[in-house]
Amino acid sequence: MYILYLDDAGSVGNHEERYFVLGGVALFERHIYHLEQKLNEVAVETGLPEPETLEFHGNEMRAGRQKWRSVRGQDARLGHISAALAASNVLRGRWALFGAAINKAVVSPKDPVEVAFEQVVSRFDQFLDRARTGDQAQRGLIVLDRSTRETRLQELATTFRREGHQWGKLRNIVDVPFFVDSKATRAIQYADLVTYAMWRRFEHNDPVLFDPISDRFDSVGGIVHSLYHERFTGPNCTCPYCESRRRAAGGAA
Repeated sequence: MYILYLDDAGSVGNHEERYFVLGGVALFERHIYHLEQKLNEVAVETGLPEPETLEFHGNEMRAGRQKWRSVRGQDARLGHISAALAASNVLRGRWALFGAAINKAVVSPKDPVEVAFEQVVSRFDQFLDRARTGDQAQRGLIVLDRSTRETRLQELATTFRREGHQWGKLRNIVDVPFFVDSKATRAIQYADLVTYAMWRRFEHNDPVLFDPISDRFDSVGGIVHSLYHERFTGPNCTCPYCESRRRAAGGAA
């Protein structure tokens, strides 16, 4: 069983922001414990009080809000984000980051949340197909941070399973998405950090947090599959999705 933990960044209604981002990490069941333990160690290493209740949230950490205001200097706080993102280095075996960066103007009048969700869950379903071992299928669940979009995303997932999305039906995801409080699981906090790194990369052209994790998206034959950037037609984008497709097309944008 694989569990895809997801979070989002960006406001659909904020016209000053170009992107909506949905991102996270797909973990095999045994990975969850190891990631949690490593993130607990990172929390202790911050030196902040009550590390067991310390939450990793990219926006709060970078800005120095909540408990993170005690950490002086943005560079120091960015260092803690990087250390938390590097916690996945302890994982062995098959796992992957997932994400969709949606330029809201490009997909308008479609809902960028729905576009991102369709991209991510269909790619997760394909990932599960590729994880099949002989006759042994791999199944998946989706877990998201609590969201006002909860009902709509559950409806979408049900529709994709019963009627299909634009590329077919979901065949390996066993139920509707579940929504949890980020305080309850380090894995959702890790998804937050992945999404925040993506947000900084695509919205602000800031690759500092994203570049160290950019090779952790699922790829086959040099083509990155678990990351989607709307849109690929920008000839100068150097994200893994765009670069891998440009190479496959022989350098054409």
